[in-house]
Amino acid sequence: MNFCRNLLLALILGGCCTLNAFAYYHLPRLPPPDQYGDVVMDRVSSAAGEKAVVFSHWSHRSRYSCRVCHFELNFELKAGETEISEEENRDGDFCGACHDGRRAFGHTEEHCGKCHTGPLVDRYKAFSALQNRLPRSRFGNRIDWAAAQQQGLIEPLFSLFRAAEQPMPFDKRLVLMAEWNWVPPAVFDHAAHNPWLDCANCHPDIFNIQKKTTKHFLMEFILKKKFCGVCHFSVALPIDDCHACHPAMKK
Repeated sequence: MNFCRNLLLALILGGCCTLNAFAYYHLPRLPPPDQYGDVVMDRVSSAAGEKAVVFSHWSHRSRYSCRVCHFELNFELKAGETEISEEENRDGDFCGACHDGRRAFGHTEEHCGKCHTGPLVDRYKAFSALQNRLPRSRFGNRIDWAAAQQQGLIEPLFSLFRAAEQPMPFDKRLVLMAEWNWVPPAVFDHAAHNPWLDCANCHPDIFNIQKKTTKHFLMEFILKKKFCGVCHFSVALPIDDCHACHPAMKK
Protein backbone atom coordinates (compact mmCIF):
# COMPACT_ATOMS: atom_id res chain seq x y z
CA MET A 1 0.00 0.00 0.00
CA ASN A 2 2.83 2.37 0.89
CA PHE A 3 4.51 1.57 -2.43
CA CYS A 4 1.36 2.48 -4.36
CA ARG A 5 0.97 5.73 -2.45
CA ASN A 6 4.60 6.68 -3.00
CA LEU A 7 4.36 5.77 -6.67
CA LEU A 8 1.28 7.95 -7.16
CA LEU A 9 2.98 10.83 -5.37
CA ALA A 10 6.05 10.49 -7.61
CA LEU A 11 3.90 10.57 -10.72
CA ILE A 12 2.04 13.67 -9.58
CA LEU A 13 5.12 15.58 -8.45
CA GLY A 14 7.18 14.55 -11.47
CA GLY A 15 4.51 15.55 -13.96
CA CYS A 16 5.46 12.66 -16.24
CA CYS A 17 4.83 8.96 -16.70
CA THR A 18 8.26 7.73 -15.64
CA LEU A 19 10.26 7.15 -12.50
CA ASN A 20 13.99 7.56 -12.15
CA ALA A 21 15.19 4.23 -13.56
CA PHE A 22 18.49 4.41 -11.71
CA ALA A 23 16.77 4.71 -8.32
CA TYR A 24 13.88 2.35 -8.98
CA TYR A 25 15.81 -0.52 -10.54
CA HIS A 26 19.02 -0.02 -8.53
CA LEU A 27 21.08 0.07 -11.72
CA PRO A 28 24.84 -0.24 -11.18
CA ARG A 29 26.76 2.99 -11.48
CA LEU A 30 28.27 3.36 -14.95
CA PRO A 31 32.06 3.57 -15.39
CA PRO A 32 33.60 6.62 -17.08
CA PRO A 33 32.80 6.83 -20.83
CA ASP A 34 36.33 5.82 -21.86
CA GLN A 35 36.07 2.65 -19.74
CA TYR A 36 32.51 1.65 -20.59
CA GLY A 37 32.53 -1.74 -22.33
CA ASP A 38 36.08 -2.63 -21.28
CA VAL A 39 36.55 -6.35 -20.65
CA VAL A 40 39.38 -7.59 -18.44
CA MET A 41 40.66 -10.96 -19.64
CA ASP A 42 42.58 -12.69 -16.89
CA ARG A 43 41.84 -16.39 -17.15
CA VAL A 44 45.53 -17.34 -17.06
CA SER A 45 47.58 -14.11 -17.34
CA SER A 46 48.04 -13.24 -13.65
CA ALA A 47 48.67 -16.88 -12.76
CA ALA A 48 51.47 -16.89 -15.34
CA GLY A 49 52.98 -13.68 -13.97
CA GLU A 50 51.66 -11.46 -16.77
CA LYS A 51 49.39 -8.42 -16.66
CA ALA A 52 45.76 -8.99 -17.57
CA VAL A 53 44.56 -8.21 -21.08
CA VAL A 54 42.07 -5.33 -21.34
CA PHE A 55 39.84 -5.41 -24.40
CA SER A 56 38.35 -2.03 -25.23
CA HIS A 57 35.14 -2.29 -27.26
CA TRP A 58 35.13 1.37 -28.29
CA SER A 59 38.57 1.16 -29.90
CA HIS A 60 37.37 -1.68 -32.16
CA ARG A 61 33.78 -0.63 -32.71
CA SER A 62 34.46 2.00 -35.34
CA ARG A 63 36.30 -0.61 -37.43
CA TYR A 64 34.32 -3.82 -37.00
CA SER A 65 30.71 -4.84 -36.53
CA CYS A 66 29.80 -6.91 -33.49
CA ARG A 67 29.16 -9.94 -35.72
CA VAL A 68 32.82 -10.13 -36.80
CA CYS A 69 33.92 -11.17 -33.32
CA HIS A 70 30.70 -12.62 -31.93
CA PHE A 71 29.73 -14.64 -34.99
CA GLU A 72 32.65 -15.18 -37.37
CA LEU A 73 35.37 -15.46 -34.70
CA ASN A 74 33.25 -17.38 -32.17
CA PHE A 75 33.64 -15.07 -29.19
CA GLU A 76 30.84 -15.70 -26.71
CA LEU A 77 28.69 -12.69 -25.82
CA LYS A 78 29.28 -13.27 -22.12
CA ALA A 79 32.69 -12.26 -20.77
CA GLY A 80 34.89 -15.09 -19.58
CA GLU A 81 33.17 -17.86 -21.55
CA THR A 82 35.65 -17.98 -24.44
CA GLU A 83 38.83 -19.89 -23.56
CA ILE A 84 41.34 -17.90 -25.55
CA SER A 85 44.97 -19.00 -25.49
CA GLU A 86 48.14 -17.43 -26.83
CA GLU A 87 48.74 -20.51 -28.95
CA GLU A 88 45.35 -20.16 -30.64
CA ASN A 89 45.94 -16.45 -31.26
CA ARG A 90 49.27 -17.19 -32.90
CA ASP A 91 47.52 -19.79 -35.08
CA GLY A 92 45.15 -17.12 -36.39
CA ASP A 93 42.13 -17.83 -34.22
CA PHE A 94 40.20 -15.35 -32.06
CA CYS A 95 42.23 -12.10 -31.74
CA GLY A 96 44.85 -13.58 -34.06
CA ALA A 97 42.45 -13.40 -37.00
CA CYS A 98 43.15 -9.65 -37.17
CA HIS A 99 46.29 -9.29 -35.08
CA ASP A 100 48.44 -11.14 -37.57
CA GLY A 101 51.04 -8.48 -38.36
CA ARG A 102 49.22 -7.42 -41.53
CA ARG A 103 45.72 -6.25 -40.65
CA ALA A 104 46.82 -5.19 -37.17
CA PHE A 105 49.94 -5.62 -35.04
CA GLY A 106 50.85 -9.27 -34.60
CA HIS A 107 51.26 -11.63 -31.66
CA THR A 108 54.97 -11.16 -31.22
CA GLU A 109 56.93 -10.31 -28.06
CA GLU A 110 57.51 -6.64 -28.92
CA HIS A 111 53.74 -6.10 -28.95
CA CYS A 112 52.82 -7.95 -25.74
CA GLY A 113 52.49 -4.75 -23.72
CA LYS A 114 49.86 -3.35 -26.09
CA CYS A 115 47.30 -5.90 -24.90
CA HIS A 116 48.66 -7.02 -21.53
CA THR A 117 48.21 -3.60 -20.00
CA GLY A 118 46.45 -4.42 -16.75
CA PRO A 119 43.14 -2.76 -15.84
CA LEU A 120 44.55 0.67 -14.95
CA VAL A 121 45.82 1.75 -18.36
CA ASP A 122 44.81 5.29 -19.37
CA ARG A 123 43.19 5.48 -22.82
CA TYR A 124 41.41 8.80 -22.27
CA LYS A 125 43.37 10.80 -24.85
CA ALA A 126 42.71 8.31 -27.67
CA PHE A 127 39.08 7.97 -26.62
CA SER A 128 38.53 11.75 -26.58
CA ALA A 129 39.88 12.06 -30.12
CA LEU A 130 37.32 9.50 -31.30
CA GLN A 131 34.44 10.84 -29.22
CA ASN A 132 34.91 14.42 -30.42
CA ARG A 133 34.23 13.51 -34.05
CA LEU A 134 31.14 11.34 -33.48
CA PRO A 135 27.51 12.08 -32.47
CA ARG A 136 26.92 12.16 -28.74
CA SER A 137 24.55 10.20 -26.53
CA ARG A 138 23.77 10.55 -22.84
CA PHE A 139 24.99 7.19 -21.55
CA GLY A 140 27.64 4.50 -21.98
CA ASN A 141 30.53 5.77 -24.08
CA ARG A 142 28.46 8.93 -24.67
CA ILE A 143 28.71 8.08 -28.38
CA ASP A 144 25.69 7.40 -30.57
CA TRP A 145 27.20 4.51 -32.51
CA ALA A 146 24.08 3.84 -34.58
CA ALA A 147 23.93 7.47 -35.75
CA ALA A 148 27.67 7.47 -36.47
CA GLN A 149 27.23 4.44 -38.74
CA GLN A 150 24.12 5.79 -40.42
CA GLN A 151 25.83 9.13 -41.14
CA GLY A 152 28.87 7.42 -42.64
CA LEU A 153 31.22 8.75 -39.97
CA ILE A 154 32.37 5.20 -39.26
CA GLU A 155 32.29 2.19 -41.58
CA PRO A 156 32.49 -0.93 -39.41
CA LEU A 157 33.44 -4.00 -41.42
CA PHE A 158 30.45 -6.34 -41.59
CA SER A 159 32.42 -9.48 -42.48
CA LEU A 160 36.06 -10.31 -42.02
CA PHE A 161 36.06 -13.16 -44.55
CA ARG A 162 33.49 -12.25 -47.20
CA ALA A 163 33.89 -8.77 -48.65
CA ALA A 164 30.52 -8.91 -50.40
CA GLU A 165 28.59 -9.86 -47.25
CA GLN A 166 25.96 -7.25 -46.41
CA PRO A 167 23.40 -6.84 -43.61
CA MET A 168 20.02 -8.42 -44.22
CA PRO A 169 17.57 -5.77 -45.51
CA PHE A 170 15.02 -6.45 -42.78
CA ASP A 171 13.46 -3.37 -41.24
CA LYS A 172 10.58 -4.74 -39.19
CA ARG A 173 9.84 -2.71 -36.06
CA LEU A 174 8.42 -4.53 -33.08
CA VAL A 175 6.19 -2.75 -30.58
CA LEU A 176 6.40 -4.40 -27.16
CA MET A 177 3.67 -3.44 -24.73
CA ALA A 178 4.82 -2.70 -21.20
CA GLU A 179 3.42 -4.60 -18.24
CA TRP A 180 2.55 -1.35 -16.45
CA ASN A 181 -0.11 0.71 -18.20
CA TRP A 182 1.62 4.01 -17.39
CA VAL A 183 4.80 2.95 -19.21
CA PRO A 184 4.71 3.48 -23.00
CA PRO A 185 5.65 0.57 -25.28
CA ALA A 186 9.22 -0.36 -26.09
CA VAL A 187 10.11 -0.30 -29.77
CA PHE A 188 12.70 -2.63 -31.28
CA ASP A 189 14.01 -1.57 -34.68
CA HIS A 190 15.71 -4.34 -36.65
CA ALA A 191 17.15 -1.82 -39.12
CA ALA A 192 19.22 -0.15 -36.39
CA HIS A 193 20.72 -3.47 -35.28
CA ASN A 194 21.26 -5.23 -38.63
CA PRO A 195 24.49 -3.38 -39.60
CA TRP A 196 26.08 -4.63 -36.37
CA LEU A 197 24.72 -8.11 -35.73
CA ASP A 198 23.96 -11.39 -37.42
CA CYS A 199 20.50 -12.90 -37.01
CA ALA A 200 22.17 -15.84 -35.23
CA ASN A 201 23.51 -13.51 -32.52
CA CYS A 202 19.99 -13.11 -31.17
CA HIS A 203 17.98 -16.02 -32.61
CA PRO A 204 17.16 -18.54 -31.30
CA ASP A 205 19.33 -18.58 -28.16
CA ILE A 206 18.42 -15.13 -26.79
CA PHE A 207 15.08 -14.58 -28.52
CA ASN A 208 13.18 -17.67 -29.64
CA ILE A 209 11.23 -16.35 -32.62
CA GLN A 210 9.17 -19.54 -32.99
CA LYS A 211 7.54 -19.04 -29.61
CA LYS A 212 6.55 -15.49 -30.60
CA THR A 213 5.85 -14.39 -27.07
CA THR A 214 6.97 -11.67 -24.68
CA LYS A 215 5.56 -13.46 -21.62
CA HIS A 216 8.92 -13.39 -19.86
CA PHE A 217 10.25 -10.28 -21.57
CA LEU A 218 10.36 -8.19 -18.40
CA MET A 219 12.79 -5.68 -16.92
CA GLU A 220 13.55 -8.04 -14.04
CA PHE A 221 15.05 -10.49 -16.55
CA ILE A 222 16.81 -7.80 -18.57
CA LEU A 223 18.47 -6.69 -15.33
CA LYS A 224 19.76 -10.26 -14.99
CA LYS A 225 21.46 -9.82 -18.38
CA LYS A 226 18.90 -11.79 -20.33
CA PHE A 227 17.15 -10.74 -23.56
CA CYS A 228 18.23 -7.14 -24.37
CA GLY A 229 20.34 -7.17 -21.22
CA VAL A 230 22.86 -9.50 -22.85
CA CYS A 231 24.29 -6.49 -24.72
CA HIS A 232 22.46 -3.46 -23.33
CA PHE A 233 23.83 -3.81 -19.85
CA SER A 234 27.56 -3.55 -20.24
CA VAL A 235 28.61 -2.89 -23.86
CA ALA A 236 25.82 -1.55 -26.09
CA LEU A 237 23.84 1.56 -25.16
CA PRO A 238 22.97 0.83 -21.50
CA ILE A 239 19.43 0.44 -20.27
CA ASP A 240 19.85 3.59 -18.19
CA ASP A 241 18.56 5.45 -21.26
CA CYS A 242 14.86 4.56 -20.90
CA HIS A 243 13.86 6.88 -23.73
CA ALA A 244 16.02 5.03 -26.27
CA CYS A 245 13.79 1.96 -26.02
CA HIS A 246 10.57 3.65 -24.91
CA PRO A 247 10.51 6.60 -27.37
CA ALA A 248 7.14 7.91 -26.14
CA MET A 249 8.49 8.21 -22.61
CA LYS A 250 9.03 11.77 -21.48
CA LYS A 251 12.70 12.58 -20.94
